[in-house]
Amino acid sequence: MIAQHWRECAHSEAVQCIERVLAEDGAESDVTTASFPPGVAIKAAVVARRSGTCAALTLVDLFAHRDPRLAVSRAHGACDGGEVLAGATLATLCGPREAILSIERTLLNLLGLAMGCATLTAAFVDEVADTRAKICDTRKTIPGLRWLQKHAVLCGGGHLHRRGLDDAMLVKDNHVAGIPLDAFARSVEEVARTARARHPSLAFVCVECDSMEQFVALLALPRGAIDIALLDNFAVGELEDAVKRRDAAASSMLLEASGGVSLATVRAIARAGVDRISVGAITHSAPWHDVALDIDF
Repeated sequence: MIAQHWRECAHSEAVQCIERVLAEDGAESDVTTASFPPGVAIKAAVVARRSGTCAALTLVDLFAHRDPRLAVSRAHGACDGGEVLAGATLATLCGPREAILSIERTLLNLLGLAMGCATLTAAFVDEVADTRAKICDTRKTIPGLRWLQKHAVLCGGGHLHRRGLDDAMLVKDNHVAGIPLDAFARSVEEVARTARARHPSLAFVCVECDSMEQFVALLALPRGAIDIALLDNFAVGELEDAVKRRDAAASSMLLEASGGVSLATVRAIARAGVDRISVGAITHSAPWHDVALDIDF
C-alpha cells in the first residue's frame, strides 16, 4: 500500500519538490564543490545515525536519476515502513564527487524529515496496537511538504485523515460559531447534504464537537448523515461515555478523539473505545531523524 500511495499521490510532487529545493540551495552553482578538481569518482553511503522507521527512500532514486552520471543501489532489506538500526546503510550513490555533494544536504533534509515523522508515528501506533483505534494525521504539516509527511505517516503504520480541504468535509468549531445548540445538528446536516450533492466523491463528512451536548445532538440525526464525530479535547471518561451512547443508539458514526494527544496519553484515549485518534504531533513535532552521507573512494 505504501508503494502504491507513493506512485499515485506523491511521485509528481516529489519530482517538483526536488527541483525546487535544489534551486533554493543553489545546487547548479555550488561554488565550493566547483572549486575542487572535477570528475573524481566517489562512493557515498546514506546512513541512519539512529534506529527508526524508514520512509521515502525513493527520494534517493529520484535525486540520482536527475544526473545520468550517478548510480544508486538500495541496501538489502531497506524499504519504506521497515525498521532500521543505528549505523545501517540505506542506499549507496556512486559517481562524480561534484554530482553527489551538490545534492547531499537537500536529500538528507527530506529524508530526515520523512524518517522522523515515520518513526514518531510508529511509536504512537505501537501504543494502541491492541485497541481498535487508528492513528491518523492532520493538516498540521509543513507547507509544500504535505505529500512527504503524509507518506511518512503511512510508512509508520498510521492512517491519512484527509489530503486537504478539497477531498473531505470537516466542520470545525469556527464553521459553526454563533449557531445555537438547538440548531447545531440541523445546520451541519444541511451543509453535509449540500456538500455531498456538489461533491459526490467526498471521502467523508466529519463534525467537530466541543461538548457532549453537541455530540448527543448529532446522535439524533438520521443514520449516515454524519460519518465521523470529532470529539475535541474530551476527557477519557467523556470519551467512554460517548462510545456507550453511540453504541446504544446503534449509530454508524465513527468516533475520533483529538486535542493535545501525546505518547503519554494516547493509550488511555484508545482504550476508551474510540475508532480514530488524530495526532498533529506526528507531523508538526516529529524529531529530526539523523541521516548522513558517508564518503568512500
